[in-house]
Amino acid sequence: VANKPVTEDCLECLCETQSGCNASAICVNGACGIFRITLGFWTESGQLTLPNDTSMSVDGKCFDRVIDTLLLPLFVHPPSAAFTNCVNDPYCAANTIQNYMYKYGQDCNGDELINCEDYGALHKLGNLNCRAELPYSFAKVFKRCLKRKQQVA
Repeated sequence: VANKPVTEDCLECLCETQSGCNASAICVNGACGIFRITLGFWTESGQLTLPNDTSMSVDGKCFDRVIDTLLLPLFVHPPSAAFTNCVNDPYCAANTIQNYMYKYGQDCNGDELINCEDYGALHKLGNLNCRAELPYSFAKVFKRCLKRKQQVA
């Protein structure tokens, strides 16, 4: 991934807020990995895969990702092995976030900057809804982490 708008500190705060950076719970309610990435988020981010992973398979059967994405709603089919393999790998998952933020980065909070606060809103609420209010528990943990990172810097 060439364009990486999200800083390491910001990725750490996303991880801390989403999962406590706990890699043992692989998927929870369709959101997987330390960043709790959904199939839709991964798809919109370009469907990154691990090196040498060409599985793009569902239960061992290969499918054409373009046809699958165009013809089947995302909630109809189970996630592919490529999805779960990528988002449960911290590096592939971080690059998935970088791709999403590069593609959809915008000023979600109206402060005329595009920064980690906006990336948090984009990650939690999606690109079409990032101007909405963040859930209290997410906002509290995320902002506390950002503040701690700023104090260290």
